[in-house]
Amino acid sequence: MKSDAKKQTVDKFALSKNDTGSAPVQVASLSTEIKSLTEHLKEHKKDHSSRRGLIAKVNKRRKLLNYFKREKPEECEKLIQDLKIRHQ
Repeated sequence: MKSDAKKQTVDKFALSKNDTGSAPVQVASLSTEIKSLTEHLKEHKKDHSSRRGLIAKVNKRRKLLNYFKREKPEECEKLIQDLKIRHQ
């Protein structure tokens, strides 16, 4: 993933100027990485090591979303809608 795309994502969802570790920022950052890896895997179908990394990122995002939904359900729903992702 390119650093400028990551920086734009962090700037959009950051709670303060230097925020890089809050749950919304981490979820948004993982979502952009997941989209990038998904596009890569559409072209390179036999790249199993990247597929394994993709699955790890999806699982980490799911865990973060579960935590965020427990702590702040309204903000989590808004984040899910903004990122256009699926979550239970």
